[in-house]
Amino acid sequence: MEKVSKHIVDWLRSYCESSNLSGFVVGVSGGIDSAVTSTLCAETQMRVILLNMPIRQNSAEYSLAKAHIENLRSRYSNVESHDIDLTDSFESFENNMPFPIDSNQLSMANSRARLRMMTLYAVGQAHGLLVAGTGNKVEDFGIGFYTKYGDGGVDISPIADLTKTEVFSLAAYLNVIDGIQNAQPTDGLWSDGRKDEDQIGATYAELEWAMTFTGDILSLSSREKEVLDIYNRLHRINKHKMIPIPVCKIPDNLKS
Repeated sequence: MEKVSKHIVDWLRSYCESSNLSGFVVGVSGGIDSAVTSTLCAETQMRVILLNMPIRQNSAEYSLAKAHIENLRSRYSNVESHDIDLTDSFESFENNMPFPIDSNQLSMANSRARLRMMTLYAVGQAHGLLVAGTGNKVEDFGIGFYTKYGDGGVDISPIADLTKTEVFSLAAYLNVIDGIQNAQPTDGLWSDGRKDEDQIGATYAELEWAMTFTGDILSLSSREKEVLDIYNRLHRINKHKMIPIPVCKIPDNLKS
């Protein structure tokens, strides 16, 4: 993974310099993707601000994010951080919604991600930094497992061409703390700490297989067929996240 790491770091530095900006801001969740992304940004030697943004956060996730930030700050002099508790802001938002919160939990979970995106851009713009995205290939281009204009609202995506398996390999090369390398993936949007596999119904390894499957469906086991159905269904319903915003084109004859 040395060559992959160097390629991404060089790309990050080059893109940032061409944008006439001074570095990166990254939201750290306690998960493997944000840990790898923030470490790669730190490797550029440009300014990096890490944000830990708990919203009624599961204590284990919060502690992992904090431990990762402390580890990076001890290893890289160009890294700084802020702990911004968004719980009060989020609860104020909840209290102003014109619908029952308890029966619209997915809407509120996605709103957490969008509030964090707003925070990242506020800090980024204030300091002349790019918002670095943390999505991997399976999430961003396979099943669309992210929040539109939440964690999907970024300036650049350094690991979006890597599968989850490859992200874990890169994490080992970059010496990401063991607690994060050994943790089960989670999106951190639910107070009960539910894992990605619980929500998706398949492991990332299974989804990576489904993403590249081109064989005979009739030869598959019952589980493989189930995973392929899960992948195809999520890809279909989340495709709107992966394509440009639809624009209504007006024929010239209607404008004259």
